[in-house]
Amino acid sequence: MSTATEVRGSAAAASLTVLPVLLAISFVHMMNDSMQAVVPALYTILEKSLDLSYMQLGWITFALNMTSSVLQPVVGTYTDRTSKPYMLPFGMALSLLGMVGIALAPSFWVLLVAVVFIGFGSAIFHPEGSRVVYFAAGGKRGFAQSVYQVGGNAGSSLAPLMTLFVFVPLGQVGALWGTAFALAAIAALLWVSPWYKGRLEEWKTKGAVRKKGGASGGMNLSRGRVAFAMGLLVFIVFGRSWYHAGIGNYYQFYLIEHYGLTAKHAQIPLFLFLLSGVLGTFFGGVIADRIGLKKMIVLSIAGAVPFSLALPYLPLIWVYPFTFVLGFILLSGFSVAVVYAQHLMPTKVGMASGLTTGLAFGMGALGAVVLGKLADVYGMGDVMKSIAFLPLVGLLALLLPSDRSRACV
Repeated sequence: MSTATEVRGSAAAASLTVLPVLLAISFVHMMNDSMQAVVPALYTILEKSLDLSYMQLGWITFALNMTSSVLQPVVGTYTDRTSKPYMLPFGMALSLLGMVGIALAPSFWVLLVAVVFIGFGSAIFHPEGSRVVYFAAGGKRGFAQSVYQVGGNAGSSLAPLMTLFVFVPLGQVGALWGTAFALAAIAALLWVSPWYKGRLEEWKTKGAVRKKGGASGGMNLSRGRVAFAMGLLVFIVFGRSWYHAGIGNYYQFYLIEHYGLTAKHAQIPLFLFLLSGVLGTFFGGVIADRIGLKKMIVLSIAGAVPFSLALPYLPLIWVYPFTFVLGFILLSGFSVAVVYAQHLMPTKVGMASGLTTGLAFGMGALGAVVLGKLADVYGMGDVMKSIAFLPLVGLLALLLPSDRSRACV
């Protein structure tokens, strides 16, 4: 009888959303992704200060995304077995060193090493951050994941503003301002880590979440169908990442070349794209609660196709509203993909999160290198017109198993 009472007590506690912890880890996510955003935000500055080519800028993006993303499922798999809460502030300390390195880098190779440090810090944070969200979510996993991802996307959206108000006036050394992001994140994580440690001990002792798929909203599919669905989901996110990399890293150069904007004014459409992505991330999770995860993933990527195809051909006045709507639609499935992956793999939260927010984006980083090389050879205009077709991969989401018949978010 006492065991049953304990299980009921655990279930009741698990259904409660721990909002202070959720907001704190979302804040850390914002600080982490703000540091990552410093790198592309500095591109127009670094191109001149270190005399970099488009392809070298692509390699910088590749190094950042490969270390920060591809290592995520590795870290996630490891921490699924033996999680260590204080890895979180340690990862932020690595990012702090990276920010100092970027500000003071005298050459391309030193810059590349500094970027790798930021990538390592991010790779450690994301799987563990997702697990904190998983514990803090209670019965509102879709809402919780959206709040968490909104923090990250908000941090990424700061890139154009940092370029406008910090890096254009101060130059490369302005990256030292990014150390404030790391210090703020470390302070928040030192507060979250003891709570996280307590939840981990409870989770490991009772094994309630891992041994009972129903507690985590699992879809109870065969191993083969799970493998197929995860592979397809990763490929879809991979395609979206290529397109996002093209807009996030290179669209500012297209605006400068095609419309004659200054580096300063080219940040405005980019900021609108990233800002609307923050809103789309939140509302996408809310809408998915009503229509289902699979439908939201399809709509978020395939629904962006008309806007992506039109974008390279628009008059300047239409660029602003189109980039805003495009960012909203494209990113509305961002958090939804993570929750869908966790439904597929309810006992491997770290690996599921690492595959969707890590490996898929790391593979998408290859796009930054490829697009940079193509821009050097064929010109930025042709590249922007070509990547407009990438959101069509969203139609493949129609082949994903339904999430509505077995469980809801």
